[in-house]
Amino acid sequence: MMIALGVLAMTLIGALGAFCLKAGMDRVDGLASLLRNPRIYLGGGLYFTGACLNIWLLRYLDYSVLFPMGAVTYIWSMALSAAFLGERITGRKLAGVAAIVVGVFILSR
Repeated sequence: MMIALGVLAMTLIGALGAFCLKAGMDRVDGLASLLRNPRIYLGGGLYFTGACLNIWLLRYLDYSVLFPMGAVTYIWSMALSAAFLGERITGRKLAGVAAIVVGVFILSR
């Protein structure tokens, strides 16, 4: 159970990192503003935290299992983009999420 929670946390943190980088880049108009943007640093920190969780999880899961499970990040990313960026969730996107869920379920067995 702890491993499954670790995978969920790793993928959510990675998605939040990407979201913060996207939100930060929307407010950048040059190198100086990039270097002063806290969202960029937060996004990088979240990515680093997700990578550390990934390394820790590799102690308990095979790489051939853990790496594909990272695709759950795409599910979190789609939810975050719909909730906070107003992006549309289409039937094609939902079909992709269903494929990811089925694949992760098969791998976890």
